Amino acid sequence: MTPEPAAAASPRTDFRSALIVDDHPLFCDALAMTLQAVAGIEEIASADSLETALIRVESAEGAPADVLVLDLNLPDVNGLDGLMRLRQAAPEMPIVVVSSIDDPRVIRAAISAGAAGFVPKHSRRELFRAAFAAIARGEIFVPESTGDSLATGDGMSPQDEAIRRLSLLTRQQANILEQICAGKMNKQIAYDLSIAETTVKAHVTAIMRKLGVYSRTQAVLLAREAQINAPLPEGWRKP
Repeated sequence: MTPEPAAAASPRTDFRSALIVDDHPLFCDALAMTLQAVAGIEEIASADSLETALIRVESAEGAPADVLVLDLNLPDVNGLDGLMRLRQAAPEMPIVVVSSIDDPRVIRAAISAGAAGFVPKHSRRELFRAAFAAIARGEIFVPESTGDSLATGDGMSPQDEAIRRLSLLTRQQANILEQICAGKMNKQIAYDLSIAETTVKAHVTAIMRKLGVYSRTQAVLLAREAQINAPLPEGWRKP
């Protein structure tokens, strides 16, 4: 089974603006020049943390950037949590992961979590050109070396499937699932989130439907299977 993004973005014919989320200024500058040269992107902004990126995305007047370019390893987040939070904040915006790690497990997990594409940081301009052209057509882009295994489903693990299901949740649903994993009941969740208990119940029902489970316990087990904050190779996370 081919992994699908959580919510496929609408196909486009071009990208005019981009938001680069990376905490290395020199790389941001180099990547901005690359995107201008190979993808014709005219307006490029940058954010050096997940929180800054979320503020930019959520406070943007009208439509946010056409495409978001994300480094998974940021000062305030590690692993796939940042990708999933940005997907929840801007479900229609394609997110391209540009990472120094090209481990097939990382690529598979990122695509399962909703990335529109994955490009290793050390790639040549031709690969960036191909990636953004494919993503603009509404396609999923991965490096050729891992494309075959992704297409056939080789190496897909229960964790990949768990990540794919969790990426379907909205931000509020993800918050509520986190509270369920902490052992809280609906009444306490409603109090903590300042919402009605009936609203919590509705969210819990939607969560179980999206996850394909029939109980809170199964939902917790699936969340633990995903291990969102640590699905990556040993030593990849920042200290």
